[in-house]
Amino acid sequence: MSQINLQELVKDRIKSLKAYHVDNFDTEIKLHANENSYPLAPDLIEVFRDQIGKLTLNRYPDPECGALKDIIAKRLNVSTEQLVIGNGSDELLQLLVQVFCDPGEAILFPDPTFAMYGLIARGLGVKPVAFPLNEEWDFEAETLLQTIEEHNPRILFFSYPNNPTGNCFNPGEILKVLERYEGLVVLDEAYYDFAKSTFLPEMARHSNLVILRSLSKIGLAGLRVGYGVAPAAVVSEINKIRLPYNSNMVSQVFSEAVLSRFHLVEEQIGVIIEERHRLQDQLGKIPGITAFRSDANFILFRTAIDSSRVFQKLAQGGILVRDLGGHPRLKNCLRVTVGMPGENNRFLETLGGVMQTD
Repeated sequence: MSQINLQELVKDRIKSLKAYHVDNFDTEIKLHANENSYPLAPDLIEVFRDQIGKLTLNRYPDPECGALKDIIAKRLNVSTEQLVIGNGSDELLQLLVQVFCDPGEAILFPDPTFAMYGLIARGLGVKPVAFPLNEEWDFEAETLLQTIEEHNPRILFFSYPNNPTGNCFNPGEILKVLERYEGLVVLDEAYYDFAKSTFLPEMARHSNLVILRSLSKIGLAGLRVGYGVAPAAVVSEINKIRLPYNSNMVSQVFSEAVLSRFHLVEEQIGVIIEERHRLQDQLGKIPGITAFRSDANFILFRTAIDSSRVFQKLAQGGILVRDLGGHPRLKNCLRVTVGMPGENNRFLETLGGVMQTD
């Protein structure tokens, strides 16, 4: 039997990567992944129970997600030809880079922002270029346009609101870039439901604009459903390389049920927004804590002591948050998801105790 060292066959650019890692301590309260902490509404659970027995799981799902697209198209007032469904919006990010970038070409995104933009690019041999945000976690169009001219990126990504800083960028500055940049602009609106600010109306005026949305943040993270809104010609190109049956039957049917009864989810979203305001206000009252304004379902905050120590102390207290202190721009920063009121109270109480004793 021959012994082959398969590591020698792995592409060099893959060898140099590190797998995306999320801390998953066994804690009582999980506020680290920007999920919706609330359980599904009882009415939705009843719908799911009714539908699960009707699913023909021995058959492949609808490869075009027709019924789901119909619902989304009506909600957004777009055509189904402008929609593509993904196994989470991460899949759509990867498909866009595959469609528009050859190895060696560049994509551009803010720093700090969602890590998957750079990770996907490096995995595909595409050059990830980051432009620094200012102290207010925003940017000026003229400075960004100079960076665009220098690097000639094929795609410009904006997380809107931005993860992990939580803020929506100045829409006027984005519009200035849209008017002058000739590449693809992707607005990743995964947290739209908590900000209610969108560039969807601009699609009629800008043929290079793509908008991504996710159902993960509103309570369906386990289904992995995202969708993109783009010119029909762009969707057609994406579909050439999109794997068949990329959205499973359960995800499609359950997503249809939720979007058809969205008022049940909107009630939870409203409470989360109220809790975000309260949490932000209370964080500002804890000595040694600086909380940044957020338009999302999470809050970025900086501590006067080492963030890894705060992370460990919170975990010991049964609360999991995200430690971002390893990022050069986010020294001693952590990110907390806005949970249910009781969870938020526990977090505030525990964090206050940590800051008092350290």
